[in-house]
Amino acid sequence: MNKSVITNSLAVLVVIAGYSLQQDIVLTIGLFALSGAITNWLAIHMLFEKVPGLYGSGVIPARFEDFKLGIKELMMTQFFTAENIDRFLKGSDGNNNDLHLAPVIEKVDLSPSFDTLVRVIMESSFGGMLGMLGGEEALKPLKEPFIENMKKSLSEMTQQESFQQLLRDELEQPDVMADIQHQIEDIVIKRLDELTPQLVKEIIQEMIRKHLGWLVVWGGVFGGLIGFISAIFL
Repeated sequence: MNKSVITNSLAVLVVIAGYSLQQDIVLTIGLFALSGAITNWLAIHMLFEKVPGLYGSGVIPARFEDFKLGIKELMMTQFFTAENIDRFLKGSDGNNNDLHLAPVIEKVDLSPSFDTLVRVIMESSFGGMLGMLGGEEALKPLKEPFIENMKKSLSEMTQQESFQQLLRDELEQPDVMADIQHQIEDIVIKRLDELTPQLVKEIIQEMIRKHLGWLVVWGGVFGGLIGFISAIFL
């Protein structure tokens, strides 16, 4: 059972207890906690799913093309620079293992990609809501899981035989460096074109929901505290 379900269930139990025992303070605490938890849960849900009538929902799938463009720019500026290609070709002995890019991917700094994701979220209609919960600071715990999952996904993509064969065929052509880079860029674009909005959503959905689940927990906690204060002083 995840954090969201536990938090909302506890809030509902407090509401039921307060109503059954006719304890206004308990009832108010439960209602405020439930409203805070449900609101934050809905915000997280709306990052991934389009909700009819709620403008701005489904922001991550909606920015699918921007996500693909960011991956392409990352691979071409970090992996397939002229220096890296030249070093790779000079060290190649014809062994297919030379084409494995996992060691290169492990050394690449993916922080800019995470920063782009954070910027997309903060510039969306959820930026204001997240601002009340710490803004960009609330998203910082996602950085390491994001980088880890992105490196894993990129490694798996470059290790596929179809990608390897396309890359091998292009590198064997007696073209100048600029042409090689252009051809590699075409390969990357073709592979990225195979991505679907659903696949991109699944790549980041699990890790984001896992860590942003604490927003639901704290939404319930602070909602309950506000309800307690309201019941005491109002």
